Amino acid sequence: MAVVPLFLLVAGSAAVAGLARRTPVPAPLLLVAAGLAASYLPGVPNYTLDPHIVLPLVLPPLLHTAALDSSYLDLRANLRPVALLSVGYVLFATLVVGYAAYLLIPDLPLTAALVLGAVVAPPDAVAATAIARRLGLPHRITTILQGESLVNDATAITAYKVAVAAAVGAGATWGEGLKEFAVASLGGIGIGIVLMVPLHWLRVRLRESALLENTLSLLIPFVAYALAEQFHASGVLAVVVVGLYLGHRAWQVDFETRLQEGAVWKVISFLLESAVFALIGLQLPVVVEGLGEFSGADALGYAAVVFAVVVLARFVWVFPATYLPRLLSARIRTREPDTTWTAPVIVGWAGMRGVVSLAIAFSIPAVVHGGGPFPARNLVLFLTFTTVIATLVIQGLTLPPLIRFLRLPGPDTQAETLAEAQAQNEASRAAEERLDELLQDERNALPGPLADRLRSVMERRRNSVWERLGAVNEVTGESADETYRRLAREMIEAERRVFVALRDTRRIDDEMMRTLLRRLDLEEAAAYRESAT
Repeated sequence: MAVVPLFLLVAGSAAVAGLARRTPVPAPLLLVAAGLAASYLPGVPNYTLDPHIVLPLVLPPLLHTAALDSSYLDLRANLRPVALLSVGYVLFATLVVGYAAYLLIPDLPLTAALVLGAVVAPPDAVAATAIARRLGLPHRITTILQGESLVNDATAITAYKVAVAAAVGAGATWGEGLKEFAVASLGGIGIGIVLMVPLHWLRVRLRESALLENTLSLLIPFVAYALAEQFHASGVLAVVVVGLYLGHRAWQVDFETRLQEGAVWKVISFLLESAVFALIGLQLPVVVEGLGEFSGADALGYAAVVFAVVVLARFVWVFPATYLPRLLSARIRTREPDTTWTAPVIVGWAGMRGVVSLAIAFSIPAVVHGGGPFPARNLVLFLTFTTVIATLVIQGLTLPPLIRFLRLPGPDTQAETLAEAQAQNEASRAAEERLDELLQDERNALPGPLADRLRSVMERRRNSVWERLGAVNEVTGESADETYRRLAREMIEAERRVFVALRDTRRIDDEMMRTLLRRLDLEEAAAYRESAT
């Protein structure tokens, strides 16, 4: 892709994503709509989605970011439902959608139909989890959707490779398919396990250089993905395993690295997610022009049926997968919280497809062994495109009102704040004991005011969470701690203006101003993070 079109894509998609924050429409849906509209505007370049770019260069950083932000402990606690969706459902959808397409479309070989099934099987939970967080879905549902999106791409890509091998005449059998799936999954997990400990060790040893640590952080997902693929293992699983481990151990990394890393990955994730959803809409001309012998009416009829099968297959899987294990196992009934019928309805309807499906579809080979064309390749591309668009638009637009209609209980913010306050109280008590212990050593002697300042900062952290549980200011609606932080930020801004004025009058130089401003920035960042909790 040329530099100018790439710049236009990134800049345009970022602008639309920024605009989406001012509207009630989720950003992925607005980006797809903008891409669809822009695809037929005069002067807009033709953007062809290249799987050789999306899969090795776009997918790893998105997976890595999601894994860093996920909870290893929460995923482990919900391993059964996550595995049933990310592995069981994807294989089930591959078979159901593939066989339905085989029965529906004349002269479509079963192997090619299974390729279509594998391509549209994995949901992309970016849009679903964004909606879930915005509307305050129960934490367990959000965790399950996140966990599904981390692993299901690996299952779908492996199923796709097996189906393509059969379709092009490479002689793949069910036994070979199961063997390839086992090698890809176990190999990907194994490579992730081999990489995660030395990579974390290296990050900790680079404690003195946040820039080096973050440079390493940017390389990690690409290295993990490429190394796993080199050994014919799942690059997706390797990236996820490494990301989960590094996220779980992030507390051992220097604070400056964590601040920089969080900001860097947020920017990268924002730009990539914006660009890929815009790219989905921009594929319309490419897909429609390639339909060839299939008439518009027939193709649209096939698209409607495939979309319906995709949606129904998820519900057919989700409800038994939710209730059967509980019915059969007393241990599951004891260990896992009870659920109502509304939870599987939400999980079933949150099955939007995304860019991974399109990237896999565009990687379908043009010819089979012997030189003939891949059967109905253009139709498979079209059906993938329409399924992705239909799930994003129809399910994406209706998911928020469905959540509101079903009135699922949101997170218990009062209980969460109470737990946070208790945790902070224990931590503050440990900090106070450590301070008393340190001050007994002559090497740590401090003037009284400075020692009191350390105690007051600690005391404010201890009290801040409890104050959120208490009364608010009748005039402003703020708690005492919120008012404290607001006033602190106003004071920091007053200091900042003075430093700039001193620089402008040449009483201090730029280097000194930057040093002083960085201290203020760190204080303001701390205040902002506390107020955001």
